[in-house]
Amino acid sequence: MPPSRGRLAALVGAGIMVTRVLGFVRERVFAQYLGDSAAAGAFRAALRIPNVIRNLLGEGTLAASFIPVYAGMVERGETDDARRLAAVIASLLVLVTAAATLLGIVLAPVITDFAAPGFEGDTRTLTIRLVEIMFPMSGIMILSGWCLGILNTHRRFFLSYAAPAVWNVAQIAVLVGLGAVLVNGSRLVVALAWGALAGSVLQVLVQLPTTLRLAGRIRWSLQRAAPGVRRVIRNWLPVMFGAGVYQVSGLIENQLASLLGPEAVAILGYAQLVALLPVSLFGISVAAVALPELSRDAVGAGTEKLRRHIAEGARRVAFFVLPSAFAFATLGNEIIAALFQTGAFGAAETVFAGGVLAAYAVGVPAQASVKLLASGHYALGDTKTPVRIAAVSVTLSAALALLLMGRFGAPGIALGASLGAYVNLSLNFGLLSRRLGGILGRPEHRAIGVTLGAAALAALTAARAAALLEGGGTWLTALATLAAFGAVFGAVTFAAGHPDARGLARRLVGRGQGAGGGPAGTR
Repeated sequence: MPPSRGRLAALVGAGIMVTRVLGFVRERVFAQYLGDSAAAGAFRAALRIPNVIRNLLGEGTLAASFIPVYAGMVERGETDDARRLAAVIASLLVLVTAAATLLGIVLAPVITDFAAPGFEGDTRTLTIRLVEIMFPMSGIMILSGWCLGILNTHRRFFLSYAAPAVWNVAQIAVLVGLGAVLVNGSRLVVALAWGALAGSVLQVLVQLPTTLRLAGRIRWSLQRAAPGVRRVIRNWLPVMFGAGVYQVSGLIENQLASLLGPEAVAILGYAQLVALLPVSLFGISVAAVALPELSRDAVGAGTEKLRRHIAEGARRVAFFVLPSAFAFATLGNEIIAALFQTGAFGAAETVFAGGVLAAYAVGVPAQASVKLLASGHYALGDTKTPVRIAAVSVTLSAALALLLMGRFGAPGIALGASLGAYVNLSLNFGLLSRRLGGILGRPEHRAIGVTLGAAALAALTAARAAALLEGGGTWLTALATLAAFGAVFGAVTFAAGHPDARGLARRLVGRGQGAGGGPAGTR
């Protein structure tokens, strides 16, 4: 009997947690030496630019188009066809990414001017240099996305989501080893860019042995007539355009922030890292497990089974993400101070980043939930609907960000992105609900209502605790207020009989193996 979906989601969450913890270590050392300097802003902008290609051609887009076809073959026992499909997709990826990477290096000045139009002089020159160094990283990371597709289909979730940890380790090594030596920020970020490139190679290498063992013998092949290849490519194109829409959104945020100065770009990066933590831990973990499993359901099950699993996933995402959003909005300054306030990152930078984090917190529940709903569309073979919805929501996000930036600065950019995320959520939910004859039943509505009320009460309690501890150490204040938040939220949801709270409690005390719960519980 295969592991429960909750247990598989726990493996994804554990892998992401390892990566994110090391990511925060990397960012704290980054803040220590670079703060919100012009060099920090240049690195943030340059890192975002090659990520566009990685996200367009790999990871989420590849998973959405490749996994349903590959998983269907594996489920039906078509091992040879599955192996041929994996080989052709890998070969095509190598060709496409090599060409895109070379083109990106040649066009680095043009790309920099497009993505960061507010950068001038030395900051622009530095950003171009960093783009040239890190662009090959995007192609390498796409191969990591292929590994992820194979590993996830065979339920090897931990490795695929923990592998990026070595990317963080490579950068931490550069910062710790050279941070005190290369006091010039420009020289340090150039060294860091080389460390990021080396880390991307290591990220692929740690996944390859297991991936190749699971996929079987892989040979170079460009035979598009092989079973499933045309279907993957046909599904890939709309998903890629959908990812392109999201990347446009990220680039617009970057563009607008660059008009406020490289410092705003740097601060936006710190706040995004924190805001995306619950999205990655819970939204992505649930959606990552759901896609191959829902794809299996779609092979031989009716829509009722799909509906039930999506409803359970939505309830689970809400249980973990809603309190995170309330905590970020209420305790943003305390969290930012504990994580980043050191060296070149002072109290002023903490207040700046805390305000941006609070604005991003508004959209965190929507961003996390959309990933699960999109998986529902993909499992049903519909890759176009999420793309159309994304185009509408991103256009609105950009307009709102531009409007709100004039009044609120960088937090306005984040708030515009958050409001657009709810348009995305509403449209995805409405259309998928119509197709499945509804998604959330009465138990899910009640559970989400309990989660919302408990999160609000916990936020009020934590805010009071923060006021009482004003002037305390940053770590003391953060730990105490978050502990108060967690205690109230846990007690209220447990007392109300929330299935995820009860399941998590049983899990924590070592009982109820395989019982219901959050990422570590229900099926």
